[in-house]
Amino acid sequence: MNTLQQIVQRHKAGDNNGIYAVCSAHPLVIEAALKQALNDDSLLLIEATSNQVDQFGGYTGMTPVDFRNFVLEQAELLSFPTEKLILGGDHLGPNRWQTLSADEAMRNAEDLIAAYVAAGFKKIHLDCSMSCQGDPVPLSDEIVAERAARLAKIAESTAIYHFGSSDICYVIGTEVPVPGGAAEELAELEVTSPQAAMKTIECHKAAFAQAGVSECWTRVIGLVVQPGVEFDHTGVIDFCPEKALELSKVVDQFDHMLFEAHSTDYQTDKAYQALVAGHFAILKVGPALTFAMREALFNLCDIEEEIVAKAHCSNLREMIEQQMCKMPEYWNKYYHGDEHQQRFARCYSFSDRIRYYWPDEAIHHAQETLFANLARTGIPLPLLSQYLPEQFQAVRAGLIEPKPQALVLDKIQQVLRSYAKACKQFRG
Repeated sequence: MNTLQQIVQRHKAGDNNGIYAVCSAHPLVIEAALKQALNDDSLLLIEATSNQVDQFGGYTGMTPVDFRNFVLEQAELLSFPTEKLILGGDHLGPNRWQTLSADEAMRNAEDLIAAYVAAGFKKIHLDCSMSCQGDPVPLSDEIVAERAARLAKIAESTAIYHFGSSDICYVIGTEVPVPGGAAEELAELEVTSPQAAMKTIECHKAAFAQAGVSECWTRVIGLVVQPGVEFDHTGVIDFCPEKALELSKVVDQFDHMLFEAHSTDYQTDKAYQALVAGHFAILKVGPALTFAMREALFNLCDIEEEIVAKAHCSNLREMIEQQMCKMPEYWNKYYHGDEHQQRFARCYSFSDRIRYYWPDEAIHHAQETLFANLARTGIPLPLLSQYLPEQFQAVRAGLIEPKPQALVLDKIQQVLRSYAKACKQFRG
């Protein structure tokens, strides 16, 4: 039984525990996550998505091996014990290749799965819910399950080839709407019905058997459903435990399975605790982390403009706006309205499409200039109180230093502390 299975068993035994998954490839987010897990003396689950990391590089330019090495290098710098680090792959399937035929897309998906498993990723979300060119819309549960089982077979054979055996844990199912936040404003959200959840489980179990991988069924630790949490550009739909009460009972019938809740970003502490109590005990977080990072960086820009001559300022915000307008492909399908509304969304939307632009060389250089400027001048405490009040309190308490990177990391860790408390990983 591996570590993730032990977490599930503890929850099933009544510990009311869980685990959060950090879904980001940004170096500052990864560093903040490692620091938080060190502080809590806890496990850390870091996941790459099929958009971020694939066999061709994804939008980060990293293959699964590259991402693994990047995380391990960060962990080594902080002396984080690798035995407490778990790598996962999110929405792995034909997602990146929906414009191709199902045959072509699934061949790419097989290579994707093999690359993740060979790189040592131990938690794999099999998601074949998306229609490819020529497919019916939506796909039936049976087709989705058959394709997922096909990928599970690849994962198992790859693990056995490289490591002699397989201890991979799987997650099945998908949430609605699309990963990473809704593209439109939402008024309400339909919770997955217990019947739909059961059908997903039954279809996948049958498909695993048909594909000859029944032996790994007990390592299916998570089912992705919609418990009624989501965010759009300017709003958050909060978890309502009463609406998900019947759904939460479904996994009581399976001693190896919990729910995995996606798009839990921006929920309240109370909601996170209620989610874990309702067996939605694998909590995914991504955009909220880079959103907090962006908030801190923009606040540092405000401080910079107060104490650094304009000619020497980083102009980070202006550079981001310039590059996003120059390369609109990561936001223009999501941010609608007039020019003012689009500009607002580019900066402040909860869906945080800025996260696709941080690897840009010009933006990264501006960020480094910002840090260098404030490291040279120092940050006056009155301005720290004005623009980063929570970090001001932490500085006054001697918990962090008033240095740019430390302030940004703590801002990200604010989000992680909420998840850690709900999952009973936070030491305080």
